[in-house]
Amino acid sequence: MLESYVTPILMSYVNRYIKNLKPSDLQLSLWGGDVVLSKLELKLDVLEQELKLPFTFLSGHIHELRIHVPWTKLGSEPVVITINTMECILKLKDGIQDDHESCGSNSTNCSTTENTKSSVKPRRIQQSAPTDPDLPPGYVQSLIRRVVNNVNIVINNLILKYVEDDIVLSVNITSAECYTVGELWDRAFMDISATDLVLRKVINFSDCTVCLDKRNASGKIEFYQDPLLYKCSFRTRLHFTYDNLNSKMPSVIKIHTLVESLKLSITDQQLPMFIRIMQLGIALYYGEIGNFKDGETEDPTCHNKDMLGNITGAEDETRIDMQYPAQYKGQDLYSPQEDEQSQGWVSWAWSFVPAIVSYDDGEEDFLGNDPTSTTHQQKAQTLRDPIVSIGFYCTKATVTFKLTEMQAESSYYSPQKVKSREVLCWEQEGTTVEALMMGEPFFDCQIGFVGCRALCLKGIMGVKDFEENMNRSETEACFFICGENLSMKGLTYLTNSLFDYRSPENNGTRAEFILDAAHHKETYTEIAGMQRFGAFYMDYLYTMENISGKGSANQQDFSSGKSEDMGTVQEKSTKSLVIGPLDFRLDSSAVHRILKMIVCALEHEYEPYSGLKPDIKDENETILNPEEVASLEEYIPTRHTSVTLLKCTFTIFMAEFNLLDHLLPVIMGEKNSSNFLNTTNFQSLRPLPSIQILVDKINLEHSVPMYAEQLVHVVSSLTQPSDNLLHYCYAHCYLKIFGFQAGLTSLDCRGSYCLPVPIIPSFSTALYGKLLKLPMCWTKRSQIAVTEGIFELPNLTIQATRAQTLLLQAIYQSWSHIGNVNSLSVNEALMNEVFQTIGVKSKNPLPTLEGSIQNVELKYCSTSLVKCASGTMGSIKICAKAPGDSGKEKLIPLLQGPSDTKDLHSSKWLNESRKPESLLAPDLIAFTVQVPQYMDYCHNSGAVLLCSVQGVAVNIDPVLYTWLIYQPQKRTSRHVQQQPVIAVPLVMPISRRKDDEVSVGSAPLAKQQSYQASEYASSPIKTKTVTESRPLSIPVKAMLNLSEGCRSPEERMKEFIGVVWNAVKSLTLQLDIQSCCVFVPNDSLPSPSTIVSGDIPGTVRSWYHGQTSMPGMLVLCLPQIKIISAGHKYMEPLQEIPFVIPRPILEEGNAFPWTISLHHFSMYTLFGKQVTLCLVEPMGCTSTLAVTSQKLLATGPDTRHSFVVCLHVDLESLQIKCSNPQVQLLYELTEIVNKVWNKIQRRGNLSPSSAYPETMAGPVPGSPVRSSVGTIPPDTSTCSPSAEVGTTTEGDSIQAGDDSPFSDSVTLEQTTSNIGGASGRISLWMQWVLPKITIKLFAPDPENKGTELCMVSELEDLSASIDVQDVYTKVKCKIESFNIDHYRSRQQQNF
Repeated sequence: MLESYVTPILMSYVNRYIKNLKPSDLQLSLWGGDVVLSKLELKLDVLEQELKLPFTFLSGHIHELRIHVPWTKLGSEPVVITINTMECILKLKDGIQDDHESCGSNSTNCSTTENTKSSVKPRRIQQSAPTDPDLPPGYVQSLIRRVVNNVNIVINNLILKYVEDDIVLSVNITSAECYTVGELWDRAFMDISATDLVLRKVINFSDCTVCLDKRNASGKIEFYQDPLLYKCSFRTRLHFTYDNLNSKMPSVIKIHTLVESLKLSITDQQLPMFIRIMQLGIALYYGEIGNFKDGETEDPTCHNKDMLGNITGAEDETRIDMQYPAQYKGQDLYSPQEDEQSQGWVSWAWSFVPAIVSYDDGEEDFLGNDPTSTTHQQKAQTLRDPIVSIGFYCTKATVTFKLTEMQAESSYYSPQKVKSREVLCWEQEGTTVEALMMGEPFFDCQIGFVGCRALCLKGIMGVKDFEENMNRSETEACFFICGENLSMKGLTYLTNSLFDYRSPENNGTRAEFILDAAHHKETYTEIAGMQRFGAFYMDYLYTMENISGKGSANQQDFSSGKSEDMGTVQEKSTKSLVIGPLDFRLDSSAVHRILKMIVCALEHEYEPYSGLKPDIKDENETILNPEEVASLEEYIPTRHTSVTLLKCTFTIFMAEFNLLDHLLPVIMGEKNSSNFLNTTNFQSLRPLPSIQILVDKINLEHSVPMYAEQLVHVVSSLTQPSDNLLHYCYAHCYLKIFGFQAGLTSLDCRGSYCLPVPIIPSFSTALYGKLLKLPMCWTKRSQIAVTEGIFELPNLTIQATRAQTLLLQAIYQSWSHIGNVNSLSVNEALMNEVFQTIGVKSKNPLPTLEGSIQNVELKYCSTSLVKCASGTMGSIKICAKAPGDSGKEKLIPLLQGPSDTKDLHSSKWLNESRKPESLLAPDLIAFTVQVPQYMDYCHNSGAVLLCSVQGVAVNIDPVLYTWLIYQPQKRTSRHVQQQPVIAVPLVMPISRRKDDEVSVGSAPLAKQQSYQASEYASSPIKTKTVTESRPLSIPVKAMLNLSEGCRSPEERMKEFIGVVWNAVKSLTLQLDIQSCCVFVPNDSLPSPSTIVSGDIPGTVRSWYHGQTSMPGMLVLCLPQIKIISAGHKYMEPLQEIPFVIPRPILEEGNAFPWTISLHHFSMYTLFGKQVTLCLVEPMGCTSTLAVTSQKLLATGPDTRHSFVVCLHVDLESLQIKCSNPQVQLLYELTEIVNKVWNKIQRRGNLSPSSAYPETMAGPVPGSPVRSSVGTIPPDTSTCSPSAEVGTTTEGDSIQAGDDSPFSDSVTLEQTTSNIGGASGRISLWMQWVLPKITIKLFAPDPENKGTELCMVSELEDLSASIDVQDVYTKVKCKIESFNIDHYRSRQQQNF
């Protein structure tokens, strides 16, 4: 009786998928209760068509199929289906399918399940047996439901292989069993009852092994790699809740899998293949590879989806939807012909939910009352979507990265073997991946883990740093720690899963689900996520709300291409990631291992899965009407991502060994030079100095429009899009960093850190950037910004003693001197100086320099025509903290800006009251610069530079010299005494130690006795192989390079001048630099009180009046400079960018002549008892610089310019006074500088001095005239020798101006003499006019005490001109009158 019902069901399934079966044979043996079928071939085309996977089956067969039906006990014993050995081989589908295959996919926007069901239905109805009058239909239905609910499926030895390119991925599961269970998850025969509408099942997988191997061109695998996963067992629990007994589909489905221990192993050869498989998953996921119709190409928008989603394992709006793929796939909303596009993988998976779950749907269809009833799908549409919860839980996971090497066996003929050694290991505890979905409107995925760490193992690149015999502790091996311990945290990662005994399902109640976005966000906050997991938490939420209420979203027809329907559905996608407290230690071992992994990942390049189509714009673009635009204004779907890192510690150690020259070239895209390395024994260096960086919180937010392509097409076609619409056409990114601080620390041999020495105290900063999507669509709108960025830094302070900077330099050099296997030894005295023992006072503490800048704001913007930047810097202060006499610190200000330097050019200010610096002082620097994108673009206005710099006061105090000339002393080191026996290597070869003392942090010695590796790596053999492997065309290039290298500096300079001239000739320039006042005392000048602290002129003034023992001081007041180009009217230096200037200089125009004016240059000296003596009275000059140029037709490939340079300088009269004490003071100051300079040079270490240029400008030699020439910054002399004079001259005159009115002539003469005729013709005409020079020399009269002698010389009406042409040079000088007078002063009377 029952056979007539059950048999057709089983038969229809078996017959559908298996080839060459005779139904009659099967039926007979089924009635006997057991069927055994051997060597079965699967119907591959049916499988492909029904599964709609993007793979084709190369082969598929079942070794043995057993079906056991207990006919006599069908109501109490399960039907058992056993498959012994099933093997399938798959490969990726080609881009275009065959005709017969595309029949299943030619209407992609109706559900896949609908196709599956309807194609199968008719056959099943024909097979159905007639309804038997003796069995009531209700009984049959319930019995069949019981049978189906309790089917046991056992698969022994399941083998799946996937082949692609040179990759072979095989999955082998020894046994998998699925059976029904009771409330306590034990095997039982269960059915749904009216009181308990729940069905539970368990699937156990035992011994799952995954292998990933490389095959050669002929398809053979030469060497088998270690398996990725070896004999891993896991169990899955399924829980179905039904609304009532007659429900065809469960209302809630939970599928949760638990793995106790997951051990992955990846070798260097598997890594590129593993990445490739991950990319395959992502590409499938995004629907980049899918079911294409004939000639249909990939979806062009897949690349716009943000990459962050890929890792989530469940991103995207392509998800679960067939009814309107146009909208979900991000196709052009306004072009209906593109509807039938490939689908994402998730939508495919979703379509199978009913098929997997409801075993009984189909049967009810044809056993029910009406055999011709509507198909399943139409019924299903009226049903609610089930809530599906999928979870994966893993107690402990480890990933080990191994390096392989070939090993030949002892005999010649035996095959090579691959030997692998572990180098890196990642351990993770308490991992959870949970996804919750309900139809299309709601999808949520949460990923988290409780703790993780990364360890170094064995050796790397021939350095045996963590071999077993090294006896190094696990804490040293561990370089990354994040989160907490599972033993501390408990089983929070299993909360509410089917494996949690406290979960509602395990306590007989119905689970509650949050399916509303607002409620979800309130519940699953970052804090809640961090409490449940400790290390990492990610929540990805996608919702789609139907606002209009015109009906459910399903009935909206998105394929019509109307945008009115768009307004009814609001989509949102948010991802938030939180990373818990982490500690990241970058020492040599860790850095080399991480970079080695990157190198291995780059070793094999595969073709990308989806080629980007060129963006073809439709000519006939849809123009939207105002209502459609208004609905678009209301809501635009976006994707928002936020990443938060809490409490990070980064420690960068000094490199103990450095072989980066083998890794960096590969990462930078060059070929590897040589792979051979000698193995060396590693010796750890202790104490090991390091830089430690702490960050309280880093927050990154990113938002991007969901359907960028359509949105941009629409908005760019509007004549005046609103700001709101434009805002959504950009991808936005905000980065905020809170509480960033850095310091120096050192690791001792016990593995503990000493107290950090602060270098950068805590500060915060923020960065914002936006990028226009699809800039090609905006080419007609030149004013729209393509990129924009804003940087804000409220304040930043850096403080360090000289010893600390030397140690920082040593750490930097240990990493930058590549190829050095031996570690740089660290001078012990230096270490003692930086890390002082607590409670021990050092005899002579070092001064600390502290510099701070405040309120930095920078803005950058680029459009299709111009690039521009503007910014301000509020203030800058540098001061020194030096040990005082009474043990107190004294504060010595060294540089301060902005400072009011208007009146400092004459000594009157010393006797007037001085206002303290107000908070409303203008910004120290404000600038705006705008440069055209293409220099040769003819309709473009030229570049613009507006800049203003406020006054700066500089105090060159002797404390600066003591800071500069510090040198670590040789002392007995207390570190050495503490050292245990292990770390003997600290005691270096003696010769080397001495050398190191001499040049702290300078390059290590070339020859070291102990390790030969670095020399071997750079032996002659290497160079030979490189040259041999070059293609033939290279030598020609090489010769060219040689000739380039031989070009004289003059040639290069000429080229440079040509470039600079092109940039400068149409530059609108407005430069306004206030006076800079330099104080040079011959003794330290601490700030006497806190009120004036920081204000240098204030400090000087209070010393001048208050203290009797005022040190001698030279005051040098540099001129204030104004340069303005022709025809330009003054503008505010800070402009909104991009901006338009009222009179732009076009390409053919010329920005010359420049007007350069310098004012208030003076020098005077201050002595104790309020004595002020003047050296150079305040003076200034005005000059005009004009440059014109013509291009000459040159014989060579490059055109030459011919220049005409005119410079006219009008000087104010100059008065110089000099007396004995002044000469003495100048001599003292010069001597101090000289000594310091010699000491620094003797040490052979010039780098630090360059950081502090003020010290070098220093006090100047006796004569003021010489001094002003002498202090020209070094650039001018170096730049000038090449100039095609046009440019340098202008350049020089600016720089010269900085220091003194006299320098122009010198630089111009140098320039002209050096250039010669080769660079094209140069004509130079210069003229300067000086009304009067007065020089007064004072001295006490040796004969009469109390009287003074004075000698005065005067020159009047001086003028000079130089005229340099190709054929002649003419110099004219003119002095109207010259006289010398001699005066004597009588007591208490004038001269």
